[in-house]
Amino acid sequence: MVRTLATVAQELTAMGHAVEVIGPDRFATLPCPTYPDIRLAILPRRRLARIIEGFDPDALHVATEGPLGLAASRWARRHEFPYTTAFHTRFPEYVRARTGLPPGLLYAWLRRFHGFARGTMVATEGLRAELAGRGFGHLLRWSRGVDLGLFRPQPAEDWPLQRPIFAYVGRIAVEKNLSAFLDLDLPGSKLVVGDGPLLPALRRRYPKVLFTGPRYGEALARAYAGADVFVFPSLTDTFGLVVLEALACGTPVAAFPVTGPRDVMAGAQGAIGALDFDLRAAALSALGADRAACRSHADRFSWRACAETFLANLALKRPR
Repeated sequence: MVRTLATVAQELTAMGHAVEVIGPDRFATLPCPTYPDIRLAILPRRRLARIIEGFDPDALHVATEGPLGLAASRWARRHEFPYTTAFHTRFPEYVRARTGLPPGLLYAWLRRFHGFARGTMVATEGLRAELAGRGFGHLLRWSRGVDLGLFRPQPAEDWPLQRPIFAYVGRIAVEKNLSAFLDLDLPGSKLVVGDGPLLPALRRRYPKVLFTGPRYGEALARAYAGADVFVFPSLTDTFGLVVLEALACGTPVAAFPVTGPRDVMAGAQGAIGALDFDLRAAALSALGADRAACRSHADRFSWRACAETFLANLALKRPR
């Protein structure tokens, strides 16, 4: 989500628009329970109001459902200012993974939160259909992009590992369902790139897996390109930007056939991986995919198109 918003802001600025990003870094914060890497703004209402009113925007977009999102939504309703939201994260499923609580009540609260907006942006058709089935309205499609200059098939990391190399890139947290990948009986080697609260425990539990820690920029692109298959075990992601980054690097994808990877991989011309509820079967099948077709499929996604869609979806205070 952070990468999407930061890149879209850069694209909008390059298109000549003034963009103000109001994040938790501008407020006093406390760590999110069970997820301390995420910071939550403390009592942001008054300071947030001053920032919004000082910027005097033509459009307001509420990116998350946390304290800042709640404060922004209340400000907009109080001033009869039209705004949009986005559904980036399956918080009900994340809460269930951490606490065991059923997601129904939280979905009801999210439906109310997003229901005040003029529109709620969703990344895929699969997610749109799912949320519509849960009673969400005014759903707007807003796909994602990938940096095709950075994420490319070459150069590729020459990992000192036995081939084939099955890799995962992303957050190392309970909602990513990493054990579904790491427990698989696969030939060759497993590689995990990323950071998160479960990293120390998984390193101890899976000593034969290479955990590199986080990588960024060119090093991250080389990591993708140096793998034979990218395995995406998540059942809860709303898009899965890492799937698109792997494909841009020419690396085929193995995943469950769920919202996110199913939508990203739809319409490919050629074999770019495999989707199967048997993740081992998907991983082995993906070994036979066409790496050139993977890159060609990723070429269809650009950040400029993503930014243009976002702009078209906004609810403007002033007429166009």
